[in-house]
Amino acid sequence: METRTDLTDIRAGEIRPRPIPRARGGWPILGQALAFHRDPVALLESAWREYGEVFQIRLAGRAFVVFAGPEAHDAYFHAPDRQLSAREVYQFTVPIFGKGVAYDVAPELMAEQLGFLASLLKGGALQGYARLMHEEIKAYTRHWTEEGEIDLPQVTNELTINIASRCLLGEEIRASLETDFAPLYHDLQGGINTLGFFLPKLPIPRHRRRDRARRRVAELMGGILYERRRGGRREPDFMQALMEARYADGRSLRDEEITGLLVTVLFAGQHTSGVLAAWVGIDLLRHRDYLAGVLAEIEGEYAQGQDLSLDTLKRQTVLERAVREGERLHPPLIVLVRKVLCDLDYRGFHLPAGTMAMVSPALSHRLPTVFHDPERYDPERFAPPREEHKRFAHALIGFGGGHHRCLGMHFAYLQIKALWTVLLSRFDLWLVSPPPAPDYGSWVTGPRPPCRVRYRRRPLPLAGGL
Repeated sequence: METRTDLTDIRAGEIRPRPIPRARGGWPILGQALAFHRDPVALLESAWREYGEVFQIRLAGRAFVVFAGPEAHDAYFHAPDRQLSAREVYQFTVPIFGKGVAYDVAPELMAEQLGFLASLLKGGALQGYARLMHEEIKAYTRHWTEEGEIDLPQVTNELTINIASRCLLGEEIRASLETDFAPLYHDLQGGINTLGFFLPKLPIPRHRRRDRARRRVAELMGGILYERRRGGRREPDFMQALMEARYADGRSLRDEEITGLLVTVLFAGQHTSGVLAAWVGIDLLRHRDYLAGVLAEIEGEYAQGQDLSLDTLKRQTVLERAVREGERLHPPLIVLVRKVLCDLDYRGFHLPAGTMAMVSPALSHRLPTVFHDPERYDPERFAPPREEHKRFAHALIGFGGGHHRCLGMHFAYLQIKALWTVLLSRFDLWLVSPPPAPDYGSWVTGPRPPCRVRYRRRPLPLAGGL
């Protein structure tokens, strides 16, 4: 076993730390970058089998130490920001979210900013969102023909954009979606890419489109803010909440901060959700025995003409287990990265300041020490009494963990369940393309095209209220 390490500098008088094993192979300077680009999961799984819960890979001249397994996850997610920081790593989001918000500010200010939004992504606020989601999904499919074919990732992406903009950004942005906002948001999404992670300012075409779109989004939202203030209108949405919010020192948010946080929350509530919704549907259509149980649950829950609501969606546990299994098998974010700001020690391994530390949901969700028969599609692993995701604090980490768990997780689950409840009630669906492979060319890993689904409208919806 190869046990070379780049991380052997220690303070005088201390016990020499355990060497951090380095994954085999790679090229000078590039390291394992090419193998990581082709199939990061295969690379990480191979290294985990050989070296265990801590090892390092090299990507474009930098060492990344990987933490894999429940106890390693606990150490990673419980480390304070002053020791293990996301801010230095996710600078590639600054051109998208904007200056003065999220990863462009100190962790304490970022926590305060996200606190303005957190209450509107959980609890009672979700009650109203369920109704809006139902309206958006019905409107989107109203003009579908009696039968035909769709590109599933395109549909789930467009639906989640419609839903997120309606629920989170307000009626004005939703009204401008088809004409103005949708193409701008598409160009912003293009800024989330693997190359941009390493070189966010590289003047490639997709980065130039990203920057133009961000300037136009600021103009668009600035106009809406102006009109709201001039007309004295108050709306029950995120924009209004941010217009009325105050920092702990009493100051209000600048328009640039409001715009940046609205873009941030839109990505939190949509970007990964659209991808995960596609994977959930692909798996259900491939495993029709489990799909039958989901259909029976929908029919039973809405048999008396009930409206889709937060309460009905919460009771759809068969569908929720399918969403969890989609998150396990196809986490939209393959890796989560932090930078070590203060020396970090774990089980005899020493990571000095400046080291890059990583966890991989895609690897961790496939560990047989956590999930039984991990390559098998088995949503019932989340049902009592098994509940494999509850065996460890950080077993299922598709939305991160600790104090950096994605604030849009509950919203994401709600809209994915709403989307598939309505689609499956109104249409018979069949996957006609071969099962797609993951597209690792994007930072958010969706299915590689083609991903064609054939639909046929049901004569009557499976459940009358839908």
